[in-house]
Amino acid sequence: MPYVLWTIKTIIGGRNMAFHSSQQIAEMAVEAGVKKATMRPAHTLILGFLGGAFISLGFLLYIRVVADLPHEWGTFSSLIGGAVFPVGLMLIIIAGGELLTGNMMALPLAVMAKRATFKQLGRNWLLVLVSNFIGSIFVAYFFGHVVGMTETGAFLTKTIAVAGAKIDQAFWPTLISAVGCNWLVCLGIWLAFGADDIGGKILAIWFPIMAFVAIGFQHVVANMFIIPAAIFAGSFTWADYAANFVPVAIGNAIGGGVFVALAYWMVHKDSLQSSMRAKSSIKKAS
Repeated sequence: MPYVLWTIKTIIGGRNMAFHSSQQIAEMAVEAGVKKATMRPAHTLILGFLGGAFISLGFLLYIRVVADLPHEWGTFSSLIGGAVFPVGLMLIIIAGGELLTGNMMALPLAVMAKRATFKQLGRNWLLVLVSNFIGSIFVAYFFGHVVGMTETGAFLTKTIAVAGAKIDQAFWPTLISAVGCNWLVCLGIWLAFGADDIGGKILAIWFPIMAFVAIGFQHVVANMFIIPAAIFAGSFTWADYAANFVPVAIGNAIGGGVFVALAYWMVHKDSLQSSMRAKSSIKKAS
């Protein structure tokens, strides 16, 4: 806590305010996409498992914190839940992990920059999708079901209510909600690229992720935890999950690939291409 207060104080006070420009962040995002595209499949699967597990732990924390809050608090409960949920993405960005929704921004940027192929993009998304699902199911089954953290009292009620709200939403509202979700998630990752120190990265991640959770947007990996957790508790079916997965995955891909990757590519295309040509010339000269 003292370190967090010190970080906020130094930022507000004007010290340690080093951060990267949007153009520099775009360059870093392209390089991140290239790294992900060329990563060993085994490493992608391991990091994907961790990514799914980390997001699920964040959602489990959300359930454990807000489930028993007074009903009279209304939407303030969503704000509190949103305040703790970002720990999942913090773990992914700082400790290391692969997240499908983040890769829906990084890989398209690398493809647009002609530093990766559509085949590499498709392979990465598939591997991360599968491993994120396994990591999420691991947390939902062992911590939620076996230990019972989502299957007793108010925690069960909240788990079923949250999962039901996501399943009951119609196709198009679900897809549009998913667009908004990954727009914010990828902006959180984008901002994290802009910070060099761990405190800056934490603050950069926290606000956009808190926002998407408090708003109630749909996130494909988060849903890999909450809906199966409700299924393990005896509510809903895998067919319900599949019907939710399709529009959420499509919407998340649009939110990250179009509203972040394509938008910033159009803005920084010329400078990115010039930078890549310069780097290529330096490599050839050396």
